[in-house]
Amino acid sequence: MKKKEWKFGKKLTASADFRYAHVQSKSYKVKGGKRYYYIYVDGRPVGYVNEKAFALSKANVVSPVSLVNNPSDSVGFNAEDAINYVTDQHGSLVDNDSVEISCKSAELNISDTGYVSSRKAGTAVLTFRYGKAKATSKLTVRGDAKEGISSADVTPVKTDLPEIKTWSASDGASLSSSSTITSKDAVSSSHKYWATDMSGNAKGADIETIFYHPAVLSAPGSSNLEAKVSSAVQGIDFYDNDLVTSNLDLGQADNREARGHMVYYNMRKVKKYNWQLIPSKMLSFNTWLSYIKNIKVSPYMKLGHGQSVGSTKKYVYVLANWNRSNNWSNSQELIRVKKSTMEIDKIWTFKVWNGSAKYPRIFLNADVIDDNTLLALFHNASKHRYEYWKISRSGDSFKAKEVGATGSDLIRTGSDPISNSAEVHPEVQGFVWDSAYDVYYIAFNDYLFKIGAGLDGGTEAGKLLNYYSFHTGREMEGLASYKGELYLNLNHPTETLKVDHITK
Repeated sequence: MKKKEWKFGKKLTASADFRYAHVQSKSYKVKGGKRYYYIYVDGRPVGYVNEKAFALSKANVVSPVSLVNNPSDSVGFNAEDAINYVTDQHGSLVDNDSVEISCKSAELNISDTGYVSSRKAGTAVLTFRYGKAKATSKLTVRGDAKEGISSADVTPVKTDLPEIKTWSASDGASLSSSSTITSKDAVSSSHKYWATDMSGNAKGADIETIFYHPAVLSAPGSSNLEAKVSSAVQGIDFYDNDLVTSNLDLGQADNREARGHMVYYNMRKVKKYNWQLIPSKMLSFNTWLSYIKNIKVSPYMKLGHGQSVGSTKKYVYVLANWNRSNNWSNSQELIRVKKSTMEIDKIWTFKVWNGSAKYPRIFLNADVIDDNTLLALFHNASKHRYEYWKISRSGDSFKAKEVGATGSDLIRTGSDPISNSAEVHPEVQGFVWDSAYDVYYIAFNDYLFKIGAGLDGGTEAGKLLNYYSFHTGREMEGLASYKGELYLNLNHPTETLKVDHITK
C-alpha cells in the first residue's frame, strides 16, 4: 500500500514573529528530506515550522567579560555565565554543561569545573564549542587589587520603632503558595489592599492590580528548568512603559548558581486580564499574536537571588548574588541585558569591602539609577542596622561609597526554635529608590518601609519616615519606581500592583 503523504495545513504567520519568544518543540515531521518541527510559542501550541527558521549550530556568548581583581575570591567566575545559547545542527538548545570551554592565556586558567580565578590580573580568550558551533569571549581580570575597598563610616540614624513582627519564611511559603491559577480560571477583577501606616491610619496607602502576568510561558510538562519559564516572579523594574521581570522556579533563588529567565513586556499594549490566557487557545490566534509581539523572553541565564533588578532605556541589569552566601568576600556579578534582544551583552564583577576582605558587603538587593550607577542595600545584622551604598562605574572599574544608614533591624520574625535565637530577621524582598521624592522603599513580606535617602538633599539619609502593613497574607516579590510612581509584585497569581495614597 502507498503510504499516505503528510501535507501542510494553512499558513499562519512568519516565524520572524516569534524571534524573541520562548519557542519549544516535542516532535517533528520529515517532508522532502527536511525537518518540520511542531512548535509551542510562549506555552501555546502553534504549528509546524521548517528547522531553517532556527539558529543551527550557533553559539552566542558574551564578550567582553571584565572581572575585578580579588585576591580573596575563593570561587572565581563561572564561564557558563557567559553563554546566551548554544544550539545543535537542528537548532535545539544544548545544555550548558555539554559545551566544551577552553581558556587561552599566559596568566589565567580555567578549572576542571569551568571557573576562572580572579585572584590575579590577566587576560584570556575563552572558546566555547559544541559540534560545529563555536564562539569566543575575551575575559579580563583588572589590575587594581584595591578597587572596591571603602569605608562604612556613616553614623546611623536612630529609630524609635515599636517591635514589629511578621511571619517566618516557612509560614510565608505556605501562605503565598496556597492558590494557583490556570488559563481556565483566570482572574477577572483587580485586587485592592489598604495599608495601616506608622501612626495607625488604616488608609495610609493602597495597592491595586495593574497587570496579571501570563499563567505560564512554556509548554505543558516542561520539567527541565532551561525549558520552563516560571510564573514565579522574584524581581521587577519599570522604565517608561517597559516592564521587566526576573522569573525563577520555586526554590531556585537559594541555589548558588540560580538561573532562570527575564521577561520583557511592552505595557503600552497590555490589557490587564487577558495576558493570563497567553498559553491557552482561549484567545483568537490574531489577538494572541498581537500580545506575543510585545513580549520578549531571555535565554536561560544566571539571576542569583533575582531581586536586584533595574533597567534603563536600552538595558536591563541584574546583580546576580547568592542569597545564602553569608556575606562572603567573593566578587559580585553584574549582568547587562540588551532590551532589543533580551540577550546578555556584558558582564562585570566588582567587590565592596569595608577596609579589608574581613568586612565585605554583599548586596542581595540593589536598584539601577542609570547605566553607571547602582544603589544597594546591606543589612549589618551584627550592628543592627541597614546600610545604603552607591556603586559607581567608570569604564570597567567600580567605586563604592556608603551614603546612609538606619540604626535598626526594622522588623523580625520572632524566635527560631532551631537556632534558639530570639532575633531572626526576614529577608528583604524588594528595595528601590524613588527619585521623585528622594526616598527608599524596603519590602518585607507584606510590610513596606519608607526611608529617607538624602541623595538630592530633600530628605535625611537613613531616617525612617513611615511604614505600611498591607495585610495581604502574601510576600512582596520585588519593587519598582519610575517618575514618582511606585510598583510592587505579588505571586500566586502573579500580579503587578501600583501603590497610591502614600502618606508622609
